[in-house]
Amino acid sequence: MTQAVQLLVGTRKGAWIYRSDAARQRWTVDGPHFLGNIINHLVLDPRDGRTLLMAAKTGHLGPTIFRSVDGGATWAEAGRPPAFPKAEGAANARAVSHTFWLEPGHASQPGVWWAGSSPPGLFRSEDGGVTWEGVDGFNAHPRYWDWCPPGEGTPDGALLNQIVIDPRDPAHMYLATSTAGVFETRDAGATWAPLNRNVEANFMPDPYPEFGQDAHFIALAPTNPDRLWQQNHCGVYRLDRPSDTWDRIGKAMPEDIGDIGFTIVPHPRDDATAWVFPMDGTTVWPRTSPGGRPAVYRTRDGGGSWERQDGGFPGEQAWFTVKRQAFCADRADPLGLYLGTTGGELWMSDDEGAGWRQIAAHLPEIYSVVAAPL
Repeated sequence: MTQAVQLLVGTRKGAWIYRSDAARQRWTVDGPHFLGNIINHLVLDPRDGRTLLMAAKTGHLGPTIFRSVDGGATWAEAGRPPAFPKAEGAANARAVSHTFWLEPGHASQPGVWWAGSSPPGLFRSEDGGVTWEGVDGFNAHPRYWDWCPPGEGTPDGALLNQIVIDPRDPAHMYLATSTAGVFETRDAGATWAPLNRNVEANFMPDPYPEFGQDAHFIALAPTNPDRLWQQNHCGVYRLDRPSDTWDRIGKAMPEDIGDIGFTIVPHPRDDATAWVFPMDGTTVWPRTSPGGRPAVYRTRDGGGSWERQDGGFPGEQAWFTVKRQAFCADRADPLGLYLGTTGGELWMSDDEGAGWRQIAAHLPEIYSVVAAPL
């Protein structure tokens, strides 16, 4: 059964909202919103189906959060956006460059939101995103500066780039960082521990350290929250709890393509199926589709094998890639897949990746795409 979808698109120079008909064939566009400002993430609260939060880096306000309760018709700035304490000494002073990730809280906690920033910081709101407080369990951890050393990190800065909540238990959460890999808490963020066993960091003296990995993206399988997928700087991995050892399933990818990319999308109804969008991860890291021939790759056996899906994509001279927040799925049947490119194009598949068509072009560089029901 299909249903109307809205795509919440954040870009280098503003945000757009695309809304489909029930068949996902015709689209209308709303935007730009905040033209000229960096929009890292735009997310709808699934608990009320109404509240939108936007992570923005503006020229005059700096990094902030905007909130809308009327579908984006009007916006209000957060009263107190994510920020580190101002009283820190010079040796460990931090200032939020931008909020990178927004995560609605557990279904049992209406009004709770989480946010990840650059430099890496974890923040929580209990009033629907109006005011934010730092989470000391991570931000003030005795090993914070080991986990998050000063420096620029990725081209987007050092990141706490993802927050994932176990749907069975609001106290059980995971983080992904660009400086130290994956972390886990079982007490709602009061304590954290690295979860990186067998994840490679080939740029480190010890290629399999306790922490230091660059976790590009993590996702829980919606029908099996004990299964985690990870797209890492050094490959594609899967973890089946209660194990704490990741399996590099990307080794099954074609050798000429490799398993480097920014994101991974699990199927909402099948815990053995997921998609990745590989990029060229050779020595100079051009961050383009391998050979200029874009494609997604799908596994239907938990990463044991992968199949190329490139129907509708350009066959050559297409040098874009897809950033970590810019590939997503809806929950329709057949599944819809959506991705935004560094070249400002918005693509969709309404047949689980078999065929792709472009639904928008000439946008600024796309940072994030989130699919939500209308």
